[in-house]
Amino acid sequence: HFTLYLFYRYNQRNKRNVEKFTPLEIGENFSKFESKKMLSQKSHKSYPISNGGTTKFKPLKNLQLIIQELKKEGKQIVFANGIFDVLHVGHIRYLESAKKLGDILVVALNSDSSTKKLKGSSRPIMLLEERTLVISSLQAVDYVTSFDENSADNILLMLKPHIHAKGTDYTSKTVPEKDIVASFGGKIAIVGDPKNHSTKNIIRKIKI
Repeated sequence: HFTLYLFYRYNQRNKRNVEKFTPLEIGENFSKFESKKMLSQKSHKSYPISNGGTTKFKPLKNLQLIIQELKKEGKQIVFANGIFDVLHVGHIRYLESAKKLGDILVVALNSDSSTKKLKGSSRPIMLLEERTLVISSLQAVDYVTSFDENSADNILLMLKPHIHAKGTDYTSKTVPEKDIVASFGGKIAIVGDPKNHSTKNIIRKIKI
């Protein structure tokens, strides 16, 4: 077991004679080692979730600092947002098109409470943790975060992306956040395929 091997190496570096440990002492020290290892992993780019998987999720304040550094490196930041409840081909084409506009694609997901306010009590079908993992699995996506508000205004003001990408159900004049984006010098881009796919329609077909 690789982790057990690391435990032995850890104790050897700390001048501990592991051969003299009793079984109980090995269990106690191994648990301490595992705890230290887990704490050290908190700074890793990926974010652990309850099922043991990892995602590209970053809390908003952490992501803000990351984006600031990426901008200093000359990276073009693209921002996309939505619920992404029951992922479909329209979502994929939207995000892949958005990524082509820059270097880093950030996707902000509506929280479960925000989704209920916008879509009704029966939504979301997939909880935020599940939606986060699904979106994180897409190659086009670099970072994922979430927000509780009904609009992305606040998160846009915090991250100030170069481009705010919206789907084809909008025009540059109808994007709700257009004034916010203009306030920090950002641009609006309409991307993806025609809006003839929806989670709502998928749910309807399943019920039939």
